[in-house]
Amino acid sequence: MKAIFENSLLVRALLCLRAWYHEGAIAGFFRRIAAAYPDSRFRRVWDGFCAAPLCTAANSRYARAVAALRRLAERLGDAAANSLLYRVCLAVWKPVSNFLGGGIIGRVCRFFGVRGLLLVCLAMYLPLDYFIRNFIPIAFIGSVWDECLMLAAFAYILWHTAMHRAPIQSRATPVDAYLLLFIGVGFFLMCAVSPYPSIALDGYRAVVQYLFWFFLVTRLIEDDRDFAIFYGALLAMAIPIALHGIYQYIIAAPIPAGWVSQTEESVRTRVYSLTGSPNIMGSLLVLFAPMAAGLAYYCKKMWVKVLAIGVTGMMCLCCIFTFSKGAWGGLAVAVIVFAIFLDRRLIALMAVAGAGALLAIPSIASRITYLFTADYVEASQRAGRMVRWETGLELLHTSNPLLGFGLGRFGGAVAMQNKIIEETDTFEYFYMDNYYLKTLVEMGYVGLIFFIILLIGMALWCLRSIGRTSLNGSDRTRVLAVSMFSGMCGVLVHCYFENIFEVPYMMAYFWSMAAAVLYLGYFRKKRCCVQKK
Repeated sequence: MKAIFENSLLVRALLCLRAWYHEGAIAGFFRRIAAAYPDSRFRRVWDGFCAAPLCTAANSRYARAVAALRRLAERLGDAAANSLLYRVCLAVWKPVSNFLGGGIIGRVCRFFGVRGLLLVCLAMYLPLDYFIRNFIPIAFIGSVWDECLMLAAFAYILWHTAMHRAPIQSRATPVDAYLLLFIGVGFFLMCAVSPYPSIALDGYRAVVQYLFWFFLVTRLIEDDRDFAIFYGALLAMAIPIALHGIYQYIIAAPIPAGWVSQTEESVRTRVYSLTGSPNIMGSLLVLFAPMAAGLAYYCKKMWVKVLAIGVTGMMCLCCIFTFSKGAWGGLAVAVIVFAIFLDRRLIALMAVAGAGALLAIPSIASRITYLFTADYVEASQRAGRMVRWETGLELLHTSNPLLGFGLGRFGGAVAMQNKIIEETDTFEYFYMDNYYLKTLVEMGYVGLIFFIILLIGMALWCLRSIGRTSLNGSDRTRVLAVSMFSGMCGVLVHCYFENIFEVPYMMAYFWSMAAAVLYLGYFRKKRCCVQKK
């Protein structure tokens, strides 16, 4: 079997491409850069950049406030542990836990632990949300279950800290400051521009609520086992979604006529799976395809590598079948970021795969070439992104460019659900199809500036975290950090073409993965520091 595989036409073609690459000018250019890098000024600047401490010094106000809250929680925990009510609850719970612990559910709960179960529930956000909203007839549960999950995570962290079981090392990060700053600015804008307070509150909640997953996941991931559970659960969620998308393409699942233009008749379908939108489906795959590729570089077992490569190819193929041009651009950026840190040959492989996809699937070429036609310009100016962006900017500058039109009032899901302003021939509600522009219209230049500061701060500290991880020997944690960060970069690019962060699970996944990247760089080596009572 091995001889047949090695002598196959595909393998020989790949070996020829590999030889051509190594003998070419591109590989020579990268080899010269690699040879000059160890003694370069850029290397010294990069090492200094990555050597920056977590900057939450013990004498800073934020660190002192976090430490004071921890001491308060521990004192409350001591008081609760000595109370009669606690002893009664403990006495009641022990026989119940012994009874439940013998079954399959009990063994699963013991295997994952409370932190692991919370992380698995977060990773399964999309299928859980789909199931609850479509198969549980109580609408109230569908609207509050994710808030209940967030409260459960917060309650566990509070209890874990109060019982002296949390790591001694503070989990405060510099990204906390950027998040709190943006949350504070959003609260100010909500109060300053709120002709309809209930809508402003809904708009503010939609913008900031899921940012809190960063704070929670930073404290839920305490060791490598928690990280592995979270990483594996995310892939376990994404793989069936990608398989379902490919199945939809095979059977040519019916789609609304508005998803393709009249000049794109060759596009037989656009896959969407549980997301209900090919654009969100594409962004989801952009986020998780690099994580599958990371396993191929991280694991040493050949069967895992082969499986990971197959899963990566399947996710990339499914992303192509979404026919979301924004997702394609995001995937290209994700591959480039991944390749720069880990394997620059992937850039050439992406170019070859892209050319092959154009030749094998004519509808891809027709959809791309359509961007450069007069029909596309006319359609975009009539009812596409160009007219939407122009309308949003006109609305901003006729209201309050500095503070915005008001949270929840235009360009997003909250505005579409609460159409307060009467629609006319010159005004209608629609999605902005650009999350940055949507933020600008609703929050003004002040809100957009602080949102960009938040993203830049998050990206810089993720890069520092990547720089502090290892890429030698058996400990190749940089591969996993780069895998998550590259997918996040792809999603940020896609946000320029779609309202990606309008979808709750996309924002929850994004910020929880940012927390996981920071764990690998700054908290992993001190994961065993636990204070015992």
